[in-house]
Amino acid sequence: MIHFDNSYARLPDGFFARVDPTPVPAPRLLALNQPLADRLGLDADWLRGPEGVAMLSGNAMPEGAEPIAQAYAGHQFGGFVPQLGDGRAVLLGEVVGPDGARFDIQLKGSGRTPFSRQGDGRAWIGPVLREYAVSEFMAAMGVPTTRALAAVATGETVWRENGFPGGVLTRVAASHIRVGTFQFFAVRGDEARLASLTDHVIARHYPQATGPLSLLDHIVARQAETIAAWMALGFIHGVMNTDNMAVSGETIDYGPCAFMDGYHPDTVFSSIDHAGRYAWAQQPQIAVWNLAQLASCLIPLMGERDAAIEAATRSVHAFAPLYEAAWLRRFGEKLGLTGVAPVKDLAEGLLTLMARERADFTRVFAGLADGGARDEFTDPTAFDAWAEGWRRSDPDPALMAHANPRRIPRNHRIEAAIASAVAGDMAPFEHLFLAVTHPREDRADWADLARAPLPEQAVRQTFCGT
Repeated sequence: MIHFDNSYARLPDGFFARVDPTPVPAPRLLALNQPLADRLGLDADWLRGPEGVAMLSGNAMPEGAEPIAQAYAGHQFGGFVPQLGDGRAVLLGEVVGPDGARFDIQLKGSGRTPFSRQGDGRAWIGPVLREYAVSEFMAAMGVPTTRALAAVATGETVWRENGFPGGVLTRVAASHIRVGTFQFFAVRGDEARLASLTDHVIARHYPQATGPLSLLDHIVARQAETIAAWMALGFIHGVMNTDNMAVSGETIDYGPCAFMDGYHPDTVFSSIDHAGRYAWAQQPQIAVWNLAQLASCLIPLMGERDAAIEAATRSVHAFAPLYEAAWLRRFGEKLGLTGVAPVKDLAEGLLTLMARERADFTRVFAGLADGGARDEFTDPTAFDAWAEGWRRSDPDPALMAHANPRRIPRNHRIEAAIASAVAGDMAPFEHLFLAVTHPREDRADWADLARAPLPEQAVRQTFCGT
């Protein structure tokens, strides 16, 4: 059983549409995240059983669930869409864990909703398993993120370019409230609901905030930490639209996301990011742009307009120093250093060398502790000169070992695991998942997953899956 307490469903009309998931013909559990189930206070054995699988597939709603699709708007690649909303996801409700923390439980790929537009509301198991693996790797590395509780095969065919086996992801989040949720009410001039949403977010996520401006300050600070964490892992979100930025600071909506193999700051993977708007190096600037859209929504709640604009502008501009401090701390840890003084020059110097040869991002940083970084450079002489200065700073191997994963969910490994899952064999995915959710451990049977792809294995483009 699940005990729900659904605060979002108690908000006024207009925040959501009440809708049940669309049943599927033959649900089958593909993966269940028992540590997360324990964290939520859920019975993993019940979830694995017929009643649990029926819930995880959307075929049955447990007592207390109030399934809804949330309304929101959003800027997509800079263009504003006044109504988006959950087009293929249903929020079942909220649970309060044993420690008092509140979480949403959402089914993604659960069928059409009033916000589906031309979509079928379904997902196929490829993007379901990608998000399952990548979000749990991020959690293992301490990055604020939504989590994956379960993946279920539906027994139906989902059509994209071809037919693929359908799947449903059970996603867990502190909430699914986005910058676009605020935009939905702001564009309609609905200050009453905008104020209700602001009060709800303060109560749920930032109880220390004293009002709309203080809330903005806290969201800016949290996003600065999250984006710095992305950058330190070579992570590229791929669709940093305002409807894909959670005000909780969690990483949300792992669509065409990817991790860099060979490093270059302009790296893009998303098949729909034709102009490189969301390239790796652009992510901090895009975060500022998105936060400015949030600020514009909150200004009507801040009192006299000119003063509110000035205060909101200061709040958004605070992102830059907050992000720089978080970036220096993250990259300092990757280099085994504490304190600011040498980190900026050393980190930027190493990244410049890496970009010149497109040296593997993960393997270079992981190799600093064991001497393997030098081997990632075709011409190691420049690295040797850099390393001489770095060693004089007395790096801490334990700090590096904690900050630098030995392996990441590499694109080609995910694609291979998905191909096997489509063919009915989940073993490669289970092997990959265990390895990337223990990213700092060194095991012989995981050595192959730490290798960079051969040229013919490299995956250079990723897709949304919608």
